[in-house]
Amino acid sequence: MISNIVLGISLVILLCVISEKFSYRIGVPALIFFMFIGMLAGSDGPLHIQYSDFSQAEMICSIGLIFIMFDGGFNTNWNHARPYVAKAVTLSSLGVLLTAMITTVCCHFLIGLSYQESFLLAAVLASTDAASVFSILKSNNLDLKGGTSSILEVESGSNDPMAYLLTITAIGIMTSGQTGNLFLTIGIQLGVGLVMGFLFAFCSKYILSKKNILTDGLDVIFIIAAALLCYAISDKLGGNAYLSVYLMGLYLGNSRMNSKRAIIAFFNELTSLLQILIFFIIGLLSFPHSMPATLGLSFAVIAILTFISRPLMTLILLLIQKCSIKQCLLISWAGLRGASSIVFAIVAVSSGVNLSFDLFHVVFLVSLFSIAIQGALLPLVSKKLDMVKKEANIDRTFNDYEESIDFQFARVHVAEGDPAIGKRIKQLDLPLGSQAIMIKRDGHSLAARGKNVLQAGDDLIMNIPAYYPAEKETVSEVRVGKGHKWANKTLEEIGFPDNELVIMIIRGEDKIIPNGDTKVLENDIMLVFKGE
Repeated sequence: MISNIVLGISLVILLCVISEKFSYRIGVPALIFFMFIGMLAGSDGPLHIQYSDFSQAEMICSIGLIFIMFDGGFNTNWNHARPYVAKAVTLSSLGVLLTAMITTVCCHFLIGLSYQESFLLAAVLASTDAASVFSILKSNNLDLKGGTSSILEVESGSNDPMAYLLTITAIGIMTSGQTGNLFLTIGIQLGVGLVMGFLFAFCSKYILSKKNILTDGLDVIFIIAAALLCYAISDKLGGNAYLSVYLMGLYLGNSRMNSKRAIIAFFNELTSLLQILIFFIIGLLSFPHSMPATLGLSFAVIAILTFISRPLMTLILLLIQKCSIKQCLLISWAGLRGASSIVFAIVAVSSGVNLSFDLFHVVFLVSLFSIAIQGALLPLVSKKLDMVKKEANIDRTFNDYEESIDFQFARVHVAEGDPAIGKRIKQLDLPLGSQAIMIKRDGHSLAARGKNVLQAGDDLIMNIPAYYPAEKETVSEVRVGKGHKWANKTLEEIGFPDNELVIMIIRGEDKIIPNGDTKVLENDIMLVFKGE
């Protein structure tokens, strides 16, 4: 039984990973493929897996959304996004509320749904999906003018908390007919969410900065536990838990910490896996035979969102902030619906609300149409509106971006008796194209200036022109064990071929730059360069 489950999980993940690469080639967002794989495995598909447990799906997807929200904040480059934060936050707060209000009115008067049903449907669909937007922009290597990429990143990464708050409010109206003091509820949700988010961020940053608290290598595990605890406590206190984990991620992701690149890479991979899981479950929960009955309503809702609610909201909120018409139109078109909307629909269905329509399948189809049609046309719309930056890189907006540079750092230790002792930096015969930039002395860092005099024990830090080895040029590691044929011989006695060179010998804690007279000892580690 267990082997069958493991086999199924592994096959699903492999299919999703392979489909993502295929999706880039044909220009279709990979998230659609994840849905279809779930549909193929579901009750109406060839595998006929019977799955309709909305309560269990809510639990799984909600936990996945915690880390997706955390990673959305953690991977946002604050320095790059800072000039556009006001516009983005306006869209993710007032924008979500305004979108829900306009959609509610349109669904009631144009479609004929009751106010309560219209509000629930509008709340569920009020937020946009960061994964959908940026999977398309990244796959097409598009960066957008006027900080539009950063606006979309912060908006789509931070508008789920407001949509979730509206969804819970709508569920409360439909299940009990009461909302209590709505403004007080919103105030508590936002206030507690903000306080808990920053409190956990500060505490986590403090613990991560202390080397004597965490064992090396456990940083990621600590952050996972802290993010879950932040969500749980914020939720227990009545706060907006998704807002808390987003703010925690935003603060930590823009703070200095050890192994930050590795942590970012881990969460990128984790959220990719969670997105596969969520979209697969969404597909698994769907019943394609039930979809024809909801097509009319779904098309009407996507039309309202695409051509009425979202455009009106962006024009109202962004024109007063001096955004151009072209930028407003592009931001409006990029308001893709995705995983969070469907997860909120699952929350509503599992709460037991009584509706005159199939909420899950309507939201499923709206999200599918949004990703497939709006998403597929997003690159074309961006170009037609002349909003694409030439020779730009969308990855700059994320914390995992690393600028490509053509130099590398090198350290040269000034040992006792070195001829460089007593010389000024400007008197040194440095390699062509290199530059001395720093002196490490007695635990302090000094800027390397021409007048600085080198002392014994100094570490001179230089930048040198980068070299990228040819395909057949390699550096290999050779361990000299007991009885090795090279042990107790000099490099000259060993006699390496003309295209091989020992560039370093590691002996215990020492790193030795050798010459022909250097003797190789047992337990040495030799780094050998081999050219073509």
